[in-house]
Amino acid sequence: MRVAVMGIVNVTPDSFSDGGQFLDADAAIAHGLALVEAGADLLDVGGESTRPGADPVDDVEERRRVLPVIEALAVQVGVPVSVDTAKASVADAALGAGARIVNDVSAGRNDPDLLGVVAHHGAGYIAMHMQGEPRTMQDAPHYGDVVREVGDFLADRAEVARAAGIADGALALDPGIGFGKTAAHNLELLAHLDALVARLAVPIVIGASRKRFLGVLLGDDAADRRDDGTLATTVWCVGLGARVVRVHDVRSTTRAIGLYRVMAEADAA
Repeated sequence: MRVAVMGIVNVTPDSFSDGGQFLDADAAIAHGLALVEAGADLLDVGGESTRPGADPVDDVEERRRVLPVIEALAVQVGVPVSVDTAKASVADAALGAGARIVNDVSAGRNDPDLLGVVAHHGAGYIAMHMQGEPRTMQDAPHYGDVVREVGDFLADRAEVARAAGIADGALALDPGIGFGKTAAHNLELLAHLDALVARLAVPIVIGASRKRFLGVLLGDDAADRRDDGTLATTVWCVGLGARVVRVHDVRSTTRAIGLYRVMAEADAA
């Protein structure tokens, strides 16, 4: 099974892992080019941090941050570019600038016009589960059965997206690791990812890269020292059927997935 590696391009001053490093458009473009050189199959460009406690950004500022980057990368790289946004106006402008996918952490709940914009452009769409919203999502997340409840939510949002005119083949779903979830919730979702894959029957996206729960489990809270945990999590998720992995460290991820594929093929021979 082909697994796509999505490289992260944060054009923000406050993202949890690399906030401020690529706020300048030229720096962000160079970073995107480097990620493709390292093996990224697609790039995800975002102009608003969704880390816990993040302050919202208005659509004018978000467009100002991402559009020059998307426009340049769409021309210069040979892979699809995604825009990480929950705003219809940003999505519309980004798709007009050359983006081909909208990665929406709100799953269409933040802006009622977003799904229609995606359908109008015939773009790809990733809907993610999040309990609460970024500023408060980690205050007290709670579930009775996190795997079932996240699955119910994603199944419902997929139907809403289809009803809005988004093609079934353009849909992907993300259980939202770290978004309104404790470390225990994240582990439960990852342990039973195969159940979500089987139930939802569309590509599943996993974005666990450098998330705080990995630091908790590894006993090291520094975001830039969570890549070992990210790699282990990524290989686990690939083994359980994830089709897209969204990561910061593209080169190590592509190498790990390549080795996993070789071993899987040897096992099947």
